[in-house]
Amino acid sequence: MPYDFDLFVIGGGSGGTRCARIAASYGARVGIAEERFWGGTCVNVGCVPKKLMVQAAEYASWAEDARGFGWDIARGGHDWAGFIASKDHEITRLQAIYKSMLQKAGAREFEAHVRFIDPHTLDVGGQRVTAERIVIATGSTPNKADIPGADLAGITDDLFYLPRRPDRIVIIGGGYSAVEFASIFRGLGSEVHLVYRQPLPLRGFDGDLREALAEAMAAEGIHLHHGLVPTHIMAEGPTGDERRVHLSDTTDILADFVVLTTGRVPNVTGLDLEASGVALNAGGAVQVDRGSRTNVPHIYAIGDVTDRLNLTPWATAEGHALADTLFGNNPREVSPENVPTAVFSVPPLATVGLSEEDAAQLGPVDIYVTRFTPMRHTLTGRKSRRALMKLVVDQRSQRVLGAHMLGEDAAEIMQGLGIAVRMGATKQDFDRTIGIHPTAAEEFVTMRTRTRVAGVAEAAE
Repeated sequence: MPYDFDLFVIGGGSGGTRCARIAASYGARVGIAEERFWGGTCVNVGCVPKKLMVQAAEYASWAEDARGFGWDIARGGHDWAGFIASKDHEITRLQAIYKSMLQKAGAREFEAHVRFIDPHTLDVGGQRVTAERIVIATGSTPNKADIPGADLAGITDDLFYLPRRPDRIVIIGGGYSAVEFASIFRGLGSEVHLVYRQPLPLRGFDGDLREALAEAMAAEGIHLHHGLVPTHIMAEGPTGDERRVHLSDTTDILADFVVLTTGRVPNVTGLDLEASGVALNAGGAVQVDRGSRTNVPHIYAIGDVTDRLNLTPWATAEGHALADTLFGNNPREVSPENVPTAVFSVPPLATVGLSEEDAAQLGPVDIYVTRFTPMRHTLTGRKSRRALMKLVVDQRSQRVLGAHMLGEDAAEIMQGLGIAVRMGATKQDFDRTIGIHPTAAEEFVTMRTRTRVAGVAEAAE
């Protein structure tokens, strides 16, 4: 039977728009629908505006640090409303770019909710549409913790549109968003309390990085409540605008705003997936293979809705590879190994490859670690900006299995190291590389003394 489209993409985020745009450029008849905002979470309520907020927060410390270099810069107040207006203007510009790219490629856009009628038929805002192939790219949505009074707390989306900056804020969670927003609001002048269940923030990251970040955040004046969970949130104050958070150790915190950053869940609500036959895994994510294929041969899923690597560049890469495979006569898959990532805390951290803990499970590894005060802060005296750099090296082959950094420009530096690690560079390749002096980055090619060996016990077993 003839279909209305060769490909229909549900979701206009980074992954979905890349897939639709590339497929259309190959001549496919492509439709794509987005019901909330073009660009998805990253562009609108994620990495892009959050990075702008991090940059806004950095200016306060820069003004203070300038004194060490002879500049007398008075730190004034921050115009929250003016900044949010500038941020919104930039996001609107990016949304328009996403739509423009789709239009230029020849894809047809729909601003509507989509649900399945059958495996090849969709209801697109009340319009019946058929497609030979369908891609689910609906992303994820914040998961609100099930605690008494959770309705009195906000989610991360709310932080981008607050009418004013809260003077006191409690952030519940210890992941990417939690530590980033803690740094943002502390940098802007708020009293910040970070509450997380684990002994250290950023579960899953390298242990040395986690420890160094917690130390830096405490030095910045962020109140860290580790190993605790909220037990109740209550409204207080004459007008009920204040929030009191009760913690599991009986601590009470009074704040102007509470935000729950307790993870995200795949966004499949309202898709009527049962009509498509697409299977979900135990965690409620769309189940796919390495080629983004679901259990239904002509239906695919990419990005956060699969809950594999919840990173924007990963979703974009998946979308591009899928379009190449289906319409570009270039079948390929994206490898989930050695994907670089960064956390834009203050200071930021970045990583590629295996942590020491994960690498040690595979056998003996040589660990190289250095901590130092970057040149800038030998004059500013800012104790919270100490840098940490680390290499995890397979002892037998000397291949660098992981590179990790906490410190200014960590993300910029790690992008280049990601190429080396992905190509299988050895420690000797790093050693033979001449450093750029004076930089922090040169430490990665001048670490000669092994700090310790890990994984020997695991190898013996």
